[in-house]
Amino acid sequence: MNNKRNIQRKPKWMKSPLPSGKTYINVKDIVAKNKLHTICTSGNCPNMGECWNAGTATFMILGEICTRSCKFCNTMTGVPLAVDYDEPNRIADSVVKMKLKHCVLTSVDRDDLNDKGAELWAMTISEIKKRSPKVTIEALIPDFDANEKLIKKVIDAGAEVISHNVETVRRLTPTTRSRAKYDRSLEVISIISKSKARSKSGIMLGIGEKEDEVMETLKDLRAVGCEVVTIGQYLQPSPKHLPITEFITPKKFKEYETLGLEMGFKYVESGPLVRSSYHAEKHVG
Repeated sequence: MNNKRNIQRKPKWMKSPLPSGKTYINVKDIVAKNKLHTICTSGNCPNMGECWNAGTATFMILGEICTRSCKFCNTMTGVPLAVDYDEPNRIADSVVKMKLKHCVLTSVDRDDLNDKGAELWAMTISEIKKRSPKVTIEALIPDFDANEKLIKKVIDAGAEVISHNVETVRRLTPTTRSRAKYDRSLEVISIISKSKARSKSGIMLGIGEKEDEVMETLKDLRAVGCEVVTIGQYLQPSPKHLPITEFITPKKFKEYETLGLEMGFKYVESGPLVRSSYHAEKHVG
């Protein structure tokens, strides 16, 4: 029992500085006044201040109800509402109001739709590009059941970076992710890697994976052409979610960063507070 308490208590390296800065304050005011929905605020991201000051924000499209129920995710699960085809306009308007230089788009899984939401994805990216031509975009997409036609529809809309998270190692995928498959995620990343977009993925640590399994996952990602990878600490959203088995030390994260770069990744963001969109603006070039 004592061990469990120790594991759940966050170590000192998991503490992040309070967000500040003129740009951060301005963006915060815009978000509040216009009732904008960002993953930055709803997810209470530890890097929110740093990202907003860099002119980056993350939006979730296609509603707030997911058709899957992954054990690590705090998103609501159930029957989603109808697709809101005005959403691309509102997101593009938000990008303009927030004066963003880079934005990240993500979404819930929409297995209830024939196109898994690909049309709205493409519409949103296109609308942002139309209104803010200089803004760069990362699309953090679901797996679309590895349907190449749907994935290419999103790619062709023009986002500079297309990301899909493998989330964890092969052994833990069946008990961690809902419906998603390890090899299917690799197939998605392979499709992205063969396109004009930069391919990116992410994994979380601290749910029972072993070091050699992390290395195997990084090698698997490189084998399908993945160029950018993020590695961060898993944090349990609530007692009903997957428990934390270990807090990985900053030193170990640094080791993974070094090894990843040696494998040939162009960018490796590896640290306790790293999330999928961390330093996303740097992954374009």
